[in-house]
Amino acid sequence: MSERVTGLGPIDNFWAVVPAGGAGTRLWPVSRAGSPKFLHDLTGSGATLIQATVERLRPLAGERVMVVTGAAHAEAVAEQLPDVPREQIVAEPSPRDSMAAIGLAAALLGRDDPDAVLGSFAADHVITGPEAFAAAVHEAVDVAREGYLVTIGIEPTFPATGFGYIQEGARLPGHQSAARVRQFVEKPDAERAASYLATGEFRWNAGMFVVRATVLLDLLAQWHPMLTAGLRAIAADPARLGELWPTLTKIAIDHAVAEPAADIGRVAVVPGAFGWDDIGDFKSLTELLPKGDGPVTVVGDPEQVQTIDSAGLVVTNSGRLVALVGLDDVVVVETDDALLVASRERAQDVKQIVEALKAAGREDLT
Repeated sequence: MSERVTGLGPIDNFWAVVPAGGAGTRLWPVSRAGSPKFLHDLTGSGATLIQATVERLRPLAGERVMVVTGAAHAEAVAEQLPDVPREQIVAEPSPRDSMAAIGLAAALLGRDDPDAVLGSFAADHVITGPEAFAAAVHEAVDVAREGYLVTIGIEPTFPATGFGYIQEGARLPGHQSAARVRQFVEKPDAERAASYLATGEFRWNAGMFVVRATVLLDLLAQWHPMLTAGLRAIAADPARLGELWPTLTKIAIDHAVAEPAADIGRVAVVPGAFGWDDIGDFKSLTELLPKGDGPVTVVGDPEQVQTIDSAGLVVTNSGRLVALVGLDDVVVVETDDALLVASRERAQDVKQIVEALKAAGREDLT
C-alpha cells in the first residue's frame, strides 16, 4: 500500500492549477468573452466562481495555487485573487484549449520540482460538500504519486446527456476506492445515458485531473511530441511564450492524453461523493440556486423584480425594475446593454444568439 496523505494541512508538493478560460456563451449576456462566467457571482454567495474555487483549494494546496487564464482576463483575475502572487497567474496569449493551459502549468511546475503533483480544477464549477471533495483529492494525489493520471468522477444522479462519462474498471489494490478507467465516452443520448446509470459502472466526467507534472508531460509526449516540446521550451525560457504559443496544438486534455492513456492502463478514477455542477446554462443555474419563497428565483436585488402569476429565473444587475406577468418557465436576464428572454427548456440555445451576434459583427455584445 502506498503512503496515504493525511492531516488537515496542505498536501506536500501538491499544486492546485485553475484553468480559467472560455466565454460561457450559454450564460449570455452575463457571461461574455470580455467578462466570462468565472468572474461573476452567479450563486449569490458573495464570491465569484473563481474566488470560490481558490477558497476551496486553499486547505489542500496552501499558497501553491496557479491560475492559467487569457491575457485579457489576467488583470481581473489578479484583482479578484489578491492573495495569489502575480507570478502564479499565467496569461495565455490566445485560447489553445485545455491541454496547452494545463500542460504549460505542468511544464513550469515540473521544471522547479520533479515531485510536484498538480490537480486541475476548472474556475467556473460549483462544488458542495467540501469534506468529501478534500477526501477525493487526497486519495487522487495518493494514486497520482504512483504514476497514474487520475480523474475524479462524479456520482451521477440522473441520466444526463450534457456530460461525458467515465467507465470504471478493476479496483486499484491498496486504495480505498480508486479504480482503473476502462474508457471515456462522449455525451450520450438519453437512452444510452440511462443504460450507463443502470450498470453502476459510469461516472460523470467533470474534467478534474490529478497527476505528477512530469508524468503528464511524459504521457503527452507519446502522442503529441511537438506540443510537449513547445511547452517545455516555454518553461525553459518564458520569454518565448509569445513566439511559441501560436504553434501549439489546440486540443483538450481528454483527447490529447486521458483517452489514449486509458487504453494503456495509465488512468485511474477516484469517486467524487460531493455535489458538482458546471453551470452549463440558465436552466442548470435555476436548479442549483436555493428556492425562495415564490416561484421566481432572483439573482440580484429581489426588490427590483415584481411578478404576477409567473415562474422561472430573473438575473438583474442594472438597477431597473423587471416585471413579469403571466409567464411560466421563463428566464429573464437583464444587463446594462442587453436583455435576454427565453424558456428554461431552451436555455442551451442561448449560445445561438451569441453566434448570430458574431456573424452580424456585434462583437461589442459578445
